[in-house]
Amino acid sequence: MTEVLLLSLALSMDAFAVSIGIGVKAKSFDKYLALRVALLFGVFQGIMPLFGYLASIGLGSFIESVDHWIAFLLLSLIGGKMLYDSFGENTEDEISSTTNKVLLLLAIATSIDAMAAGFTLDLMSLNPFISMFLIAIITFVFSFIGVYAGTRGASVLEDKAEKLGGVVLIAIGLNILLEHLMN
Repeated sequence: MTEVLLLSLALSMDAFAVSIGIGVKAKSFDKYLALRVALLFGVFQGIMPLFGYLASIGLGSFIESVDHWIAFLLLSLIGGKMLYDSFGENTEDEISSTTNKVLLLLAIATSIDAMAAGFTLDLMSLNPFISMFLIAIITFVFSFIGVYAGTRGASVLEDKAEKLGGVVLIAIGLNILLEHLMN
């Protein structure tokens, strides 16, 4: 259960950082905007791991001997990208407006890593549906809080959230690799 909570928290950090940027751009707190962001980000973060999970099931017998290396590589790449992105521009500079179309594109963009992480759910012996539900709920909560925090001037949290998420994903990948190599 600890692994799924850490995975959920790590995956939600991208959405949290973008939500802060949306809040900064909005200037004043709008409960309706925060709910739209939280709902879209939560749903997409929760659904996307299903695609990765289904791919891992379909390829299971073909990649069984190297699946732990694939999980390590995927999680390390996602974590590394999050770390790299955390040193770039602030998210609010990239957000032109908060239309439904823009929010949908941001929800998809922040959930691509969740699809890749879904590939590892079977390797961690986690119930994929409980995992997806927790990822969705945690992302919903963090996204709502992110919009609120952004309107309160907490843009300094953007970089820290992405860095933390990146480090946690790399650690989870390393843990999977070490567990399989030690057995």
